[in-house]
Amino acid sequence: MTQSAQMGDGTRAVRAGLPKASKNEPTLPGPVFAAHFHLPGDVSGPYTYGRDDNPTWTHLERAIGELEAPGQEGVDTLVFASGMAAISAVLFSQLKAGDVVVLPSDGYQVFPLVREQLTAFGIEVRTAPTGGDAQLDVLDGAKLLWIETPSNPGLDVCNVRRLAEAAHARGALVAVDNTLATPLGQRPLELGADFSVASGTKQLTGHGDILLGYVTCLDAELTASVRGWRKIVGAIPGPMEAWLAHRSLATLQLRAERQNANALALALALRGRDDIEGLRYPGLPDDPSHKIAAQQMRRFGCVVSFTLPTRARGQRFMEALRLVDDATSFGGVRSTAERRRRWGGDDVSEGFIRFSAGAEDPDDLVADVLRALDEAAA
Repeated sequence: MTQSAQMGDGTRAVRAGLPKASKNEPTLPGPVFAAHFHLPGDVSGPYTYGRDDNPTWTHLERAIGELEAPGQEGVDTLVFASGMAAISAVLFSQLKAGDVVVLPSDGYQVFPLVREQLTAFGIEVRTAPTGGDAQLDVLDGAKLLWIETPSNPGLDVCNVRRLAEAAHARGALVAVDNTLATPLGQRPLELGADFSVASGTKQLTGHGDILLGYVTCLDAELTASVRGWRKIVGAIPGPMEAWLAHRSLATLQLRAERQNANALALALALRGRDDIEGLRYPGLPDDPSHKIAAQQMRRFGCVVSFTLPTRARGQRFMEALRLVDDATSFGGVRSTAERRRRWGGDDVSEGFIRFSAGAEDPDDLVADVLRALDEAAA
C-alpha cells in the first residue's frame, strides 16, 4: 500500500499533486501561461503546445487522481474547461453511429440536449431512473452506461457496483458522474466504474468562481481516447483556472465536513414540518436511498431537496432567505438555493427547491431557512 493510500482525506487533499520539494522553489508552482514551449530538434518531452498539455494541468490532474483513486497504479486524470466538456469527451470519444448508450432519465438537466445530439449522430439512447437500479432493465446491447449518483436534483442513489458488474457482463463501459459526491464522498473507480467524471465547478473547488471538469480513468487506452477528443475539440481549462482549482483542493475536506454537516442539520430540522414534502437527503436514516448510500458513500454531500406546495410559495421562500443566495449550481462555501423548475429541464414540480448548504454556522443557517419557510406560509 502506498503512502497516499494510507493518508487521511484531509492530509491527502492538502498534499495532493504537489511537486517534489526543491530548494527555493514554491510548494505549489504558479500558473504557467504558455501557448508554446521551446522545442528544438525532434518532438519529445511532455510539453510541446498549449492545447495538448500544460505543467499547471499536470499538477492538478495528479492531485485529482490521488483523491479519486488513492494508491492506484496507472490512474490518469484529464481536466477540461467545464463539467459538460468532460461529460461530452467521454460520450463522444466512446460512442459511434449504431451504438447504444443508457442515460439516467432523472439526471442533470442538460441531458435532454445531449440526447438530441447523440440521436442526431445515429446513437440509440435509452433512459431509466436512477432509483431502484432501474437502468439494469435496459442494458442489453449497450456500449456505455452512464450513472449519476446521487442524481441531480432528485438525490436518488443506485448501486454502482451492481450496475457496473451487470454492464461489464454485457460488454458495456461504465461512467459515473461523481459531481455531487466528490471524491471524498465516493470513489466510483473502486466500485467498478471505468470512468469517474465530474464538474469541478461545484464542491470540488467550492468557491463558485471556476468552471472546470475532469475525467479519471485507470485504463490507459480509454484515457488516450478521451485525451484525443480533448485535443480535437480543444475544451481545455485555462492555467489560472487550473491553478485556482488546485489551490482550492487543499480545503476540500474542511469544506466538505462543514457543508455536509450543515446539510444534515438542515434536513433534520425540516423533517418534522408539514408545509414541505418530498424531503430528500441521502444522509437521513429514513431517506429511501440511505441504505445503499451508506454502503458505497463515505460522505453524503451538501445538497438537500424538498418541495413546497406551489410556485408562489416557493418564490416567497426564496425571497425571504437572508443568508442564502438565489443562484444555480451547488457546492459553494456560501449557501445557495433555487426553485429548480424555473429552468424547465428537470422533471420536478414548480415548488421544488434544490438547496446547497454552505459553510455558515449551522444554527444561523437552519434558523434562516425555518424563518423563511414560516414567512412564505404566512
